[in-house]
Amino acid sequence: MPEAFVLVKTEPSHERDVYLALTSHDAVKEVHALYGEFDLLAHVSSESAKTLTTLLMKEFRTIEGIRDTQTLIAVEY
Repeated sequence: MPEAFVLVKTEPSHERDVYLALTSHDAVKEVHALYGEFDLLAHVSSESAKTLTTLLMKEFRTIEGIRDTQTLIAVEY
């Protein structure tokens, strides 16, 4: 099951709205607010790599208030 961790920078004062939008996705397992360079951390899991790609490339990009992301794809040893 493909997993990723997405670091999110939001537009000023949009942290809560983006947090709520992320938590509404079934593929998002958890979201944490952060202090520092990034505002949020989302743990994402999907049925397939293709589904994960669609979520990251299409759905997350439509969330209003997201300024920038950095995606870390988890791999197994």
